Order: sequence, then C-alpha cells, then structure tokens
Amino acid sequence: MKETIVVAIGGNSLIVDPKRVTVPAQYEAAYETALHMVPLLEAGHNMAIVHGNGPQVGFILRRAEIAKPFLHMVPLDSCVADTQGALGYSIQTALRNALMRAGAARPVCTVVTEVLVDRADPSFLVPSKPIGSFMESGEAEQHRQEDGWAVVEDSGRGWRRVVPSPLPVEILELEVIRSLVKSGIVTIAAGGGGIPVIREHDGTYVGIEAVIDKDLAAGLLAQQLGADRFIISTGVQRVALNFGKPNQIDLDSMTISEARRYIAEGQFARGSMLPKIEAIVEFVSATGKPGLITDPPNLSRALSGETGTHIVP
Repeated sequence: MKETIVVAIGGNSLIVDPKRVTVPAQYEAAYETALHMVPLLEAGHNMAIVHGNGPQVGFILRRAEIAKPFLHMVPLDSCVADTQGALGYSIQTALRNALMRAGAARPVCTVVTEVLVDRADPSFLVPSKPIGSFMESGEAEQHRQEDGWAVVEDSGRGWRRVVPSPLPVEILELEVIRSLVKSGIVTIAAGGGGIPVIREHDGTYVGIEAVIDKDLAAGLLAQQLGADRFIISTGVQRVALNFGKPNQIDLDSMTISEARRYIAEGQFARGSMLPKIEAIVEFVSATGKPGLITDPPNLSRALSGETGTHIVP
C-alpha cells in the first residue's frame, strides 16, 4: 500500500570519513544514502526528507571566523539557509541520479524552509546547544564581548559557543511541501531543523540565532503532513538498552509508554539517541501512526518489518 513517509537523516551521515569532508565526498555519502531510499520510492511511496546540518554549519562558522579580518560574520539563521541550499542540492542530485539509474525516475526538489519558534521558549534564557569550533579561553572571551556570544567550557576540551535550541512550533512552507509531496515529488524540506524565525508583534517574521533539533522538526512535519510513517535513519540498525555495555539489548519494538520509561531511566544519550526517541514518541502519541528507527542500509527491510526498532502506540 502506498504511504506518505517522512525520513530524517543526520548531517553526520553525509561525512563517512572525518578526514575527508570535501563537497565531493559529501555527495558520495549522499548518493550512498539515496541508493537505500530507492526501493521505498520504487514501491510508490510519497516521501519528504529532512536532513541534519550540524557539521556543515560548523564549517561555515569556522570559515567566517578565519575570514573575520576581511569579511563579515555569518548569522546562524543564514548558515542554516546556506546549508539547506547546498545539502539539498547534493541530496536531490544524488537521489535523482540514483532513481534514474534504477529506471525509476521521479522529480526531486528542495524547499528552503522557515520554522517558527516561540520567542518565550525557555531555551533562550539558558543557551545550551554547542556549535562551531573549540576555542582557547581568550578567543572565547573576545567573542563574548565583541559578538555577544554565550560561551561555555566543554569537558576540558576547550571553549565553545552555545545557542538556544527552541522547540519547533510551525512550518511556514507547510502547504507548499504538502502540495509537492501529494503530487509525488520527493521533497527535501526543513533541513537542519529549519531556519529559526520568530513572529514580530506586527505579524512579520525575523530570523534568530538558534538551532532547532532536526528530529523534532521532522516529527512536526510528519504530523502536519498527516504522514503514515515517520522514519529516523541513524547510525544503528536498532535502538538498544544499556548501549555499549555487556548487557546491551537491541529492541525490535517498543510502545510509547515503554519509551517514556526508558527515557526516565536515562537509557538514551542526550544529544544522540534521546532527541530521536522524543521526536518519534511525540509523533506516535499525536497521530497513532508508527515510527521507525534504523540505519540507511536497512531502510527497506525495516519498513517491511524485518529489522529496525518500531515504535507503536
């Protein structure tokens, strides 16, 4: 049966070798991921894709820091917009080529997507999302004074900038995305969690210095599209309890009540698996539709129930 599927892929999945992070290398990684999506599209499913952008935003910020004596700094909302265009271009080209070579050509496009956040979100009071490069204390203090950055010392490894990570409230281009997906166009949207914007008192919108969690934005998109399934593609075939320990248990499925219990027990690492589980739980709770977590090579098998971790009401 044809379904509407939202798939979230991580920005780190586009970097296979940390020592080889060129644009061509990221395209190769995007193409490899695209190959694993082809069977889902050959089956006739409609699809929206949300990608991460953490490493790529870091690259832009680092270039800006190096060029600071000569060029302006780049606001964080513009960094997200830049990566939506560049990564969207890479992913859509990779997917278009993979589909064409499989004899299953379909149109693919990228939508530069703004996501509304609440100006009263508590994250603005306590910025906590690390971005960019590690710095010495002197450089961090200079950025704090001259650029207004919030900076923190990170586990003895150096200082880093931290920014708010507010919850996504509304996807402004939703109707455009909905129209594209319903018409069978594979649509890349809300990249990097979306460009964070707030609504001013006069009804206008303005971008802000913040980062929206990509998985939470993807879950919101899946809800608002009325998707039949929400898939998070990550670095593991299944979600595990006691991850990395001798008593590790891989999970074939869990209910949302079990997932909430595991969250309360601290089973999932913050900044890693935790936001993925939270996003899936929110989607399943709101819609009653299933969620799925697996790695790219097993997308097709997981969708047919052979592997992956299935989250159900």
